[in-house]
Amino acid sequence: MTLDLIAQRYVKLVLGIGLHHEYYVDAYFGPKEWKTQEKLPLFILLENANSIYSELQTIPVDEDEELRKEFLLIHIKSCKTFIEQLNGKKYSFDEESYLLYNAISPPVQIKVLDGILEELSLLIPGEGDLNVRMNAFNDQFIIPKDNLDVVFSAAMKESRLRTKEYIPLSENESFSIEYVNNKVWSGYNWYKGDSYSLIQLNTDFPMYISRAVDLACHEAYPGHHVFNALIENHLVKEKGWMEYCVYILYSPLSLLAEGSANYGIELTFDKEDRMKFEKEVLFPLAGLDAQKADLYYEIQEKMQKLSYAGNMVSQQYLDGVIQKDEAIELLMKYSLANKEKSTQRLAFIEANRSYVINYNLGEDIVRDYVEKQTGNESDEVKWQIFANLLANPKTASMMQ
Repeated sequence: MTLDLIAQRYVKLVLGIGLHHEYYVDAYFGPKEWKTQEKLPLFILLENANSIYSELQTIPVDEDEELRKEFLLIHIKSCKTFIEQLNGKKYSFDEESYLLYNAISPPVQIKVLDGILEELSLLIPGEGDLNVRMNAFNDQFIIPKDNLDVVFSAAMKESRLRTKEYIPLSENESFSIEYVNNKVWSGYNWYKGDSYSLIQLNTDFPMYISRAVDLACHEAYPGHHVFNALIENHLVKEKGWMEYCVYILYSPLSLLAEGSANYGIELTFDKEDRMKFEKEVLFPLAGLDAQKADLYYEIQEKMQKLSYAGNMVSQQYLDGVIQKDEAIELLMKYSLANKEKSTQRLAFIEANRSYVINYNLGEDIVRDYVEKQTGNESDEVKWQIFANLLANPKTASMMQ
């Protein structure tokens, strides 16, 4: 038995699990014949996972393959957990997040969150309920639907140019954009293989101007599109590491995928560059008043400090500490979104459970990993560390 043979068995195991859950396999660009398999009962899949895990533990590897083996062990353990959940086993929020994503979200102090709300209250104009004032303020920064494509396309073009300065991309890499409805997410990258992605944007709710750069970087450059293309080209095509030809949504790889996609925003646009680009390009394209950009982004920066409140609400709701109405109220309070948007976010939490930790905790872990190795070095060095991490993925425990 070798790592390559274990990798093949792992991929077929993952594809088998995918037959029991339509979103488990997020992307696949391996041999077509591996997909043509019968739907096996969950108990047999669990037996297969245990067998693969046990055999992998006994395989001796050299120093160069040690991280590959560790990565596989962590991912097979995640597969076992997901099979058990499909079979009805219950885990607490923290247990689930650790077993599926190799990480646990830190506790949140309500006092700290309330202090941030007080700071925001001083910044947001008007009187009365903070949530209502925030939504009225944000209404000034909605991209008109007729301008959405031109604004988002401009953000994509700029993020691509900036990313290509530091990360070589294959000549054939490309993407398409679709605008969709009735989704629990705001944007999604469907990686199709051969360096091509279908990127979908949900137009159920108004799209704010800040989301143009965020989504362009997160879904494409240097986010999910670049991440998947690097994995396919470097690990699958060049090295022949077939375990990377399948991307599992509910796996430790997603913490790196979501975390790097979020960290990639600030890496691509520092604060000064982003404000200049927004004021000179995106605000005019959207037909919005660029004079209000400074206050808008000051508020957005404060809002970012509330992000872990979403993890707290998810944990309490999924662990049965609070009910649905209470969860929506807490999301409205700490995310300062209206009831409709908070209800949509809760639907995302219900569908994806502890996956929510991958965005903010993943971002913090990736940022710490990159900056720990670069210190005060130039942006070019940060990009090198970042690109190497995307091309040679690590789980949360491997980055700490």
